Amino acid sequence: MTELRPPPQSSSKAEHMSQRLEGSPELHEVFRAEASYVWNTLRRLGVRTSDLEDVTHDVFMVVHRKWDDYDPARPVRPWLFGVALRVASDYRRSARVQRERVTDDIDREAHGPSTEEQVEQARRRALVITALDALSDDQRLVFVRHELDGAAMPEIAAEAGIPINTAYSRLRLARERFVAAVRAISSKPTHADQDRRSGR
Repeated sequence: MTELRPPPQSSSKAEHMSQRLEGSPELHEVFRAEASYVWNTLRRLGVRTSDLEDVTHDVFMVVHRKWDDYDPARPVRPWLFGVALRVASDYRRSARVQRERVTDDIDREAHGPSTEEQVEQARRRALVITALDALSDDQRLVFVRHELDGAAMPEIAAEAGIPINTAYSRLRLARERFVAAVRAISSKPTHADQDRRSGR
């Protein structure tokens, strides 16, 4: 999945969030340092590009409310990932997103791939996101960090505060469930297949 560039932190929503966090220097620094990470995490978790700024804002609103729950002795990214995961899950369950998800980002880039290629990319992305829903939160964290972010397993284990063997076990189970989910989803006929079979 392509890494996208977040909007500048001078955008209206970023400025609004920055102002909200001015009373907490630590939280303000987290926003400044980790907004791009949250943005790209949400992208990998199925948030449409046109909605990324709004949903990133939603994540940091939750972070602001729950900041007292964060243990500063632990790395912040796994905690942010957990918040982003729950916000993205709520987002994907919304009826509007369910209707629009398959055609995500079509025709947005005038100089990008052909429409057919964009449709195929959107289909593959939807397949990955749906398969990710089959994983538990713990499995999804390890899987996304390793398989999509490219993080090393010792780093992931340290971030999550778990033994390295536990991290590898979660990755193994996540891979098995992900592959099984992809196979199950791929075996279902699409609307196009059904139309062809019916002679439409």
